[in-house]
Amino acid sequence: MSEPEHRGDTDPGLWADPVPTYDKVARSYAEKFVDELDHKPFDQELLTRYAGIVGPRSSRALPVCDLGCGPGHIGAYLAERGVDVLGIDLSPGMVAQARRSFPALRFAPGDMTALDLPAGSLAGIVCFYALIHIPRVRVSVALTEMRRSLVAGGQLLLSVHGGVGSLHASEMLEHPVSLDATLFTLSELRAVAEAAGFEVREAHERPPYDEEIGTPRLYVWATSGT
Repeated sequence: MSEPEHRGDTDPGLWADPVPTYDKVARSYAEKFVDELDHKPFDQELLTRYAGIVGPRSSRALPVCDLGCGPGHIGAYLAERGVDVLGIDLSPGMVAQARRSFPALRFAPGDMTALDLPAGSLAGIVCFYALIHIPRVRVSVALTEMRRSLVAGGQLLLSVHGGVGSLHASEMLEHPVSLDATLFTLSELRAVAEAAGFEVREAHERPPYDEEIGTPRLYVWATSGT
């Protein structure tokens, strides 16, 4: 995968719809990334701690949502640790791939800015590298929708690419694509979560691993209000 091009914030009116890209690369993406957590000890440790907190509260009626689930591997990691998981992704191709990769889990199409879920219907949300595919001016809409969908005291775990401005990719996994990604600073990610009504309990930044695209990785773990 070639390094994407750094840009300033892309005009929301020109923002690339991520669905055609992820539909196109779904199978190749799953083949490359479905086992990526094996090589990410920081992510494993954080997700394991998250599962320990949210797992006992989760159930089929009150699941944890792997939001922007892609091929489903983050949700599968949580499920292996006792969490009842529902995966949601905007890309039908990714949803189909996740169902093939993890047939015992539940996956459905959905838009994080307008979730087809009742208020207070999720015990937690984990959202890894999906919030980036929303223009900066729409991020608050997505976070407000996440908070609406969480039960009181629900747990939100976000991960994004760090930096300033945005990235644009014209190639992914040897496929021609058009894909935009918003970059964040850690202070900004904390601030937008707090503005949506979350209480931040942890915030972390780590350098990229050798096999990753060369951006810092940011993590915010927050709790919805009572």
